[in-house]
Amino acid sequence: MSIYGSTISMLEQGLNFSSTKGKAIAQNIANIDTPNYKAKNVNFKQTLQDVQQQSISAYRTNNLHFAFGSKVSQPGVSSYANFQYRQDGNGVDMDKEQADLAANQIYYNALVDRLNGKFGTLQNVIKGGR
Repeated sequence: MSIYGSTISMLEQGLNFSSTKGKAIAQNIANIDTPNYKAKNVNFKQTLQDVQQQSISAYRTNNLHFAFGSKVSQPGVSSYANFQYRQDGNGVDMDKEQADLAANQIYYNALVDRLNGKFGTLQNVIKGGR
């Protein structure tokens, strides 16, 4: 059993998701003037639903235990293939991208603050409360 439980691991996964989403938003903004470019998105809700429909592999010690599968999913980046925002076929809405970037930055900063709090608590325990 770990000292901090699974909290730090979950925060790390949240940071990875936010980082992937930030890269997709940055790529969209960078390609604002590229003809026929389709905007990309990282959708956490869709990724979570995909994972919930899949199984996790595990060792069964008894035949009465539930069986597990072996499918694992990686969060993915999807694109809006049929969406066209401008006449040249570009599918990037700059206002939406800037709003998504701001929301993602707030989410990322909240995760970093929480992670710093966890490490601060561990540091306090290691020092004996001094």
